[in-house]
Amino acid sequence: MNLLETIMNAGGGAVVQNMSKSLGLGESQTQSALGQLLPAVARAMGNNASSGDGLGALLGALGKGNHQQYLDKPQLLGQSETINDGNNILGHLFGSKDVSRGIASKASANTGIGSDILKKMLPMVASVAMGALSQQASGSGMLGAQDQAQTQQPSALGGLSSLLDFDGDGSIADDLLGIAAKNFFK
Repeated sequence: MNLLETIMNAGGGAVVQNMSKSLGLGESQTQSALGQLLPAVARAMGNNASSGDGLGALLGALGKGNHQQYLDKPQLLGQSETINDGNNILGHLFGSKDVSRGIASKASANTGIGSDILKKMLPMVASVAMGALSQQASGSGMLGAQDQAQTQQPSALGGLSSLLDFDGDGSIADDLLGIAAKNFFK
């Protein structure tokens, strides 16, 4: 199951329902927005995981943070602590609020949902994305492989790759480039 499916199916759709309620959107609008925003977050996670000590840092964040709570308790998604956590994740992934604004603007053009709402949604998306990765990492024993990740051994990337591998071919690079081409370079 990929990252989008994991989030959409979490709690029997409760994540989408709670995001919708928090943002005043219909569930189909929220799903459409997730389909636009999540690839940018996933691409940034993939880029971070494949650079330098990025995978070790990501696994460390997954192990230290309590990110899975956002899937287990989706009612937390609209709370200020969740938004702060999500903004911290976005800051680490994108480095600049301008990047987040650009992603929201592009998603707005593709969905018809106001960019102001999508800017509010991005921290929630980042939080649930980390929650889904945390769930996958703890379930696969990946968090115990953190020392392997710090030495950049490919086996430590296994569980993360399966979530970011949208087409199931075993490579996340083509998926991330395809997402970038489709969603960001039209």
